[in-house]
Amino acid sequence: MISAIQKELFLRKSELSETTIETIYFGGGTPSMLSLEEIQAILKTVYENYKVSHNPEITLEANPDDLTEIKIKELAASPINRLSIGIQSFFEEHLQAMNRAHVAEEAKKCLELATHYFDNITIDLMYGVPNMTIEQWKTNLETAFSFGINHISSYALTVEPKTALEKFIRQGKYPNVSEEEALAHFTILVEETEKQGFIHYEISNFGKPNYFSKHNTSYWKGATYIGIGPGAHSFQKTMRSWNVSNNPLYIKSIKENNLPSTTENLSLDDQYNEYVMTGLRTIWGISLVYIQQEFGGSYVDHTLHIAKTHLQEKTISQEAIFIKTTQKGKFLCDGIASDFFRI
Repeated sequence: MISAIQKELFLRKSELSETTIETIYFGGGTPSMLSLEEIQAILKTVYENYKVSHNPEITLEANPDDLTEIKIKELAASPINRLSIGIQSFFEEHLQAMNRAHVAEEAKKCLELATHYFDNITIDLMYGVPNMTIEQWKTNLETAFSFGINHISSYALTVEPKTALEKFIRQGKYPNVSEEEALAHFTILVEETEKQGFIHYEISNFGKPNYFSKHNTSYWKGATYIGIGPGAHSFQKTMRSWNVSNNPLYIKSIKENNLPSTTENLSLDDQYNEYVMTGLRTIWGISLVYIQQEFGGSYVDHTLHIAKTHLQEKTISQEAIFIKTTQKGKFLCDGIASDFFRI
């Protein structure tokens, strides 16, 4: 698999020949299983085939049960300079409901260790979890703050089919997800992170100054990126593509010098919808000047027409050429964005 990933990087180098690489992200699956030598091998291939900035943000996703002291020291000795840790909750019952492999003490222990070796750490926390009280949610946040974490990604729990939680809810052993509780948790999240000096720069992301995720910000601003490996997605303004998810098929195809990907060309409407969907999630919002330049006057007229209702409802605001979601509109952002879509 490592050899195939290296070869795909080589095969696709022309796609970013004019681009300076600012961020590299080891995510999806369990990249923390990689040894230091494997990480170094992949990064060596990147540096040999791409133009990389002097100090790129290099993130690795990991679960608490993977982050032993030895592993953390290994990663700290590598070019990895940012960790994304899937904490989810510091309460045992919530972790069990979400079918997480780690326990609450592991979550705390790994943060205690990781913060000794890494300054740039983001953690995932889930809210809207059934049976999670307001007090427990506040404790989750207070615990995160106590470790000096500078970035938090926080998402409302969604119940996926064929998961343990879905089965428990169906059998009546667990209450279903409540949108009202999720909204209450979200409101507390916004208030408490602000008190701690975090900036709510994207609907699900909160960072202290200089700790915003450069990688994710590039997604939201529509930058070109390539995804390497099985199931990885890539994006270039007028098209998106994704690799086959089957590992043996992926490796076989790469060995034969074929890219195992499917490509979708994006219409002008698709591109506009993508821009609105991502832009409204951020503090930067969407720009009427950009819409005029990229899509034309009819798209500006459409945007302003749809905006009228949301401006009246105070779910969005207009500041000169920018349209942004208000505090009231943030929790409803996906629905608001869909209203703007051209179909």
